Amino acid sequence: MTGTTDLTDPAPTAERRKTARVRWAAGAAVALALLFAGAAAVAAAREDGSAPRAAGAPAPDSADAGFARDMAVHHQQAVEMSFIVRDRTEDEDVRRLAYDIANTQANQRGMLLGWLDLWGLPKVAGGDQPPMAWMGGGEGDGGHEHGGHHPGGGSDGDGGLMAGMASRAELERLARLDGKQAEVFYLQLMTDHHKGGVAMAEACASRCTVPVEQRLAQGMVKGQQSELGLMRDMLTERKARPRS
Repeated sequence: MTGTTDLTDPAPTAERRKTARVRWAAGAAVALALLFAGAAAVAAAREDGSAPRAAGAPAPDSADAGFARDMAVHHQQAVEMSFIVRDRTEDEDVRRLAYDIANTQANQRGMLLGWLDLWGLPKVAGGDQPPMAWMGGGEGDGGHEHGGHHPGGGSDGDGGLMAGMASRAELERLARLDGKQAEVFYLQLMTDHHKGGVAMAEACASRCTVPVEQRLAQGMVKGQQSELGLMRDMLTERKARPRS
């Protein structure tokens, strides 16, 4: 009938999916550019560790430098997981969340690596310095296990992972799942990941001395705590719950 809308018309859904694909393509270009730039910076740091330290820059073993290095690695995995789930589900809510996480954390990662460049500090810690050593207190600091990706984890050959990080086996499993199973596992992995990230950001907010880095860390805490609540609700909708 003229002047009415066919509610069964698939065009609106198709148009939304087209829009989502366009957003993902744009986000992918930004994220990949930042990741490649970061990889090049790391390679340069390994090849030439003689760059002069900038005047007034934090010390190489400071909380400021440690947070920038470790959170850059932490963020890179969040981007990786988000790109994996993008191809494993058609659920618009999960894809939108993954897009937001990938875009936000790729940009923040670029800022962290950029500061290390400005400070004239290496992008990777010395071989004898374990991840998160800058937080102090050893394992258990802040109520989190620094050596494993989640409570009871770290038994699959991925020793030295920072708090909340998924193991390589878990990333491979995510890449094999589809639909609801992929959505649930991604939300569980990202919940663990955000919990670890919040602990690291809170430590920087209290230990770092560079004001702009402290503000970024405080923003990370607020943003990731908000996303933790959203992911908890999304898991509940799928009759699942966080792993820890």
